[in-house]
Amino acid sequence: MSARHGSARSAEDAAGTGEGTGAGPGEGTAGGGAAGGGAAEGGAAEGGAAEGGAAEGGAAEGGAAEGGAAEGGAAQKVRGWFAARLPADWFVAPPVIQVDREEITVVGTLADPGPAGTSSAERAAAAAGRIRRFREETRSRRIEIAHEAEHKFQRKVSWGVTCDGLSEMFTTLSVPVMTRLRQSERRVLDTLVDAGVARSRSDALAWCVRLTGENADSWLERLRKALRQVEQVRDQGPTGSP
Repeated sequence: MSARHGSARSAEDAAGTGEGTGAGPGEGTAGGGAAGGGAAEGGAAEGGAAEGGAAEGGAAEGGAAEGGAAEGGAAQKVRGWFAARLPADWFVAPPVIQVDREEITVVGTLADPGPAGTSSAERAAAAAGRIRRFREETRSRRIEIAHEAEHKFQRKVSWGVTCDGLSEMFTTLSVPVMTRLRQSERRVLDTLVDAGVARSRSDALAWCVRLTGENADSWLERLRKALRQVEQVRDQGPTGSP
């Protein structure tokens, strides 16, 4: 069972994750025939189950595709809503807004802190100071916007910023996700645990997801772009009922 609720790592902005008995020769022959018939029926039943499973799988895939399209439309609504609600002087560029089933992540870019010396350490310290000041000065307003968005879109809101190459997330949402794995796949997780790479199977699975994301960014971006194009074509289609 999948859990749809998660908890933010920080309380702050959280508003804002299954021997037969022997018989004579004649009886044995009859019994064998019956057994054979039973086997045939069992095979037919298994075949029917396989076909049913395939049908269910197709229905599940179709539902997943429709769900992805629905989420794409929801993401556009969320981005439009935040564009109208966020103060114009917060960020120097439109914020990056990511949306999934449970969470809305808003990451904006702050103005560079300006010349704070020649060393990279001084610039990093100045950027960290600007991020800290933005977080403190906008806290109440961000919480207010998050409350409205959570009520409207039924998703938690997380905030983050970048400044002069330095990025910081103020809150994040961790959501448990259940999955089914075959033995060969479970052994991969167990190997990571035995090697000390991960503390548990769930930690190993999260590690695999992070590694895939880091090494497949371009492929994932192409996939997301294709999904957005599908959503645009669907929106341009006929609106009448079939």
